[in-house]
Amino acid sequence: MGIREFPNGSARGKAGTLGMRRSPDVSPRRLSDISPQLRQLKYLVVDEAIKEDLKWSRSVEDLTSASVGLTSIEERILRITGYYGYQPWAASYKRDERSRESPAPAEAQMQAGAEGSGRVNRCCWKCSVTQLKKIFWGVAVVLGVCSSWSGSTQLAKLTFKKFDAPFTLTWFATNWNFLFFPLYYLGHVFKSAEKQSPKQRYRECCRFFGDNGLTLKVFFTKAAPFGVLWTLTNYLYLHAIKKINTTDVSVLFCCNKAFVFLLSWIVLRDRFMGVRIVAAIFAIAGIVMMTYADGFHSHSVIGIALVVGSASMSALYKVLFKLLLGSAKFGEAALFLSVLAVFNVLFVTCIPVILYFTKVEYWSSFDIIPWGNLCGFSILLLTFNILLNFGIAITYPTLISLGIVLSVPVNAVVDHYTSEIVFNSVRVIAIIIIGLGFLLLLLPEEWDVWVIKLLTRLKVRKKEEVPEGNGDIASGLPNKSRRTRPSMSSFAH
Repeated sequence: MGIREFPNGSARGKAGTLGMRRSPDVSPRRLSDISPQLRQLKYLVVDEAIKEDLKWSRSVEDLTSASVGLTSIEERILRITGYYGYQPWAASYKRDERSRESPAPAEAQMQAGAEGSGRVNRCCWKCSVTQLKKIFWGVAVVLGVCSSWSGSTQLAKLTFKKFDAPFTLTWFATNWNFLFFPLYYLGHVFKSAEKQSPKQRYRECCRFFGDNGLTLKVFFTKAAPFGVLWTLTNYLYLHAIKKINTTDVSVLFCCNKAFVFLLSWIVLRDRFMGVRIVAAIFAIAGIVMMTYADGFHSHSVIGIALVVGSASMSALYKVLFKLLLGSAKFGEAALFLSVLAVFNVLFVTCIPVILYFTKVEYWSSFDIIPWGNLCGFSILLLTFNILLNFGIAITYPTLISLGIVLSVPVNAVVDHYTSEIVFNSVRVIAIIIIGLGFLLLLLPEEWDVWVIKLLTRLKVRKKEEVPEGNGDIASGLPNKSRRTRPSMSSFAH
C-alpha cells in the first residue's frame, strides 16, 4: 500500500513485510541477527503520501531530517526498529542542549574578548585609582614640605630675636635626627607582614655600610664627613637668616639644585643637558640680581654669600653621598640619618660649649632660652627631612621638590606683613629667574624625546586631516566631469 517494489524484487518485498511483522518476543540482540532485514531495507523507499500523513511522527521526521545526522545505514535501522531502546530524538535533543551550552567559536571569541576587555578595564581602573591616590598623597606631601620648610625658616627668624645662637640651634635640631630610625621601625612594624626585632632590622640596614656593617673605621670614613657637611649646611642657612630676610634666603637656597647638576656633571660624569646648563645660568644670574636689589651693601652681600655657601654644602652632600654610598633604601637612609645624630652628639657638642664660654653665642641664663621655639623649629625641620627622604614612597619626587619652590611665595607673604622688605622690580625678576631655573632642573632627562614625539604626532594628524579634505574636493571633481561627458558626446554625434 504505502511501499513500492522495485523490479525483480517482489519476493524480497514480501519477505521484508514478513520480517517486519515479527513479534516483539523474538527481537534481535545483535545486528548480525537482522542481516536479512538490513539487505531488504535497502530497496525500501518511503512514499511521499505516507510522509505527508505521518509528518508529525517521530520516526519519519527523524528519517527524513538531516539535522539529526543520518550518517550510516546502521543508524537508520536503529532509528526505525528502536534497537536496544535507541531514541534518536533524545540524541538530537542532547545535541541541541550541548550546542546551547557550548557556544559557537565566534561567540566564544566574543565572550573571551569581552572578558579580556573587562580585565583591561579593571586594570585601567586600578591604575587610574593608584595614580589618583599617588597624586593626592603628592599634594599632601607638597603642602607638608612647603609648610614645614617655610615654618621652620620663619620660626628660626623669630627665635633669633630672643636667642642669638645659630650654631647652638643647629646642634640642638640635629640631635633630633636620632628619631629617624625608631620612627622607621614603627612604620615597619605596622606595615610589613614579616616583622623583625629592632636588632635584626638594625643588622639588615647596617649592610648599607659594607659587609662588616657599621664599624669604627666606616663611621669615621663614611659617616663623619657627612655629619660635618650636614652641620655646615644648616649653620650657614640659619646664620644667613640673621643677615637678610627669609624670602631671599629661601629663594637663594633653591640654587642648590643647579649646583647639584654642575657637580654631578663634573664629578659623576652625568649626562650633559643644555636645559640644565641654562637653569644653572638662571640661578647665577638670579644671585647677582638679588645682590643688586639691595645695592651691594656689606650686610646683604654677607647674607647672600652665606646662603650660597649653604646651598653649595647641600649639593656637595648629595653628590658625595651618591659617589661614596650610592642609593639607599628607606631603612638604610633612616639609620644613616640617626648615625649623623650620634656623630653630632659625640663630636660636635664641644663647639657650642666653646662658643658659649668665648661669649660668641652667649646667654645669661637658661630661663631666657625660648624652648618652645627651639623644639618647634626642630620638629618642623625633622618633619621636612622625613618628607624629603621618605615622601618618594608615596608620591613622585618632582612633587616633593615643588614644595621647596612654593615656600618662596609663603615666606614673601609673611615678610610683607612682618618686616620692612621692599619688593622692587629687580628683586621680583631675580625671584622669577631663580624659580624658573629650579623648575627647568625638574625636567626629566628624556623630556626632549617626549617633546619630539608629541610634535611628530601633531604633524601626522595634520597631514591626515589635509588629505581627507583634498579627497572630498577631488571626489567632487570627477563626478562633475562624468556628468558633462555624456552631453559632449551626444552633442558631437
